[in-house]
Parts: sequence; structure tokens; C-alpha cells
Amino acid sequence: MSDAPADDQLVVELTDLVFLAAGRLRQGFNAIAAELGLTPAQALALVNLRGPAPMRDLADILSCDASNVTGIVDGLEKRGLVTRRPDPADRRVKHLVLTTEGSRRRDQLTTEANARAEALFAALGPDRTHLRDLLAVVAARQDPQP
Repeated sequence: MSDAPADDQLVVELTDLVFLAAGRLRQGFNAIAAELGLTPAQALALVNLRGPAPMRDLADILSCDASNVTGIVDGLEKRGLVTRRPDPADRRVKHLVLTTEGSRRRDQLTTEANARAEALFAALGPDRTHLRDLLAVVAARQDPQP
């Protein structure tokens, strides 16, 4: 038989700690983005563009409306980091393509973010693998129901 109040408190503590850790990772990522002259949204767009992709796909990845992606992409395009190319099958659809500078900036952002994450998780030592495995179980759950 489970102790409901204790279980409830554990869930609260787990939730708080996951959000705190994610917040620290986000703060580091946003600081790197700022150092590179990018907004957090632009930086997220860069790290999520791996190949030519429709703007709609980027909106889905960023969990935002397609109209918001236009402003993000405008800023990246002004900096010479992405270009828009018409889809040969449907010219109404624009594919986003990283430029050489966009790829370089994405790689720099990823490398620096990984270095900051390494520093954050270094205190765990070999327990990092265990944390990864536990978080993978949580992440794999589909639409958890209470």
C-alpha cells in the first residue's frame, strides 16, 4: 500500500527538480545564443534545422504558430544563416536551408551548449548514465494519464 501524501510530495519534488535542471540548461543555452547575437528562438531554430525543412515543420518543432516562425526566420535570413527555397512540388511551401555560416553557427552553439551541460552534469559522475536511462523511461511514456 502506498503512502499517498508521501508519493504526492515526491512527485512535487521530482517535478521541481526536473524544471530546475531544465531551466539551468535553458539559461546556459540562451546565454550562448546571446553571445552569438541570436535570440533564444533563433538559436532553437538553428539547432533543429538539420536539412531542408518546410517552415511548418520548424513551427511544429518549436511548438509555435507558423506565423511566429516567419519572424524567427526573417532574423536568421538577415544574418545570412538560412535561406528560403521553394519546394519543387509545391511552390507555396518554403523550405528552410542552412547556409554555410548557419551550419557553422549551429555547430558552435551545439558544441558550447554541450560543454555547459557537461559541466552541469559532471557532479553526477557515473550516475549520469543512470539518470539518462531513468529520464528516457519518462520521456518514452505517451500521454501519461493521472
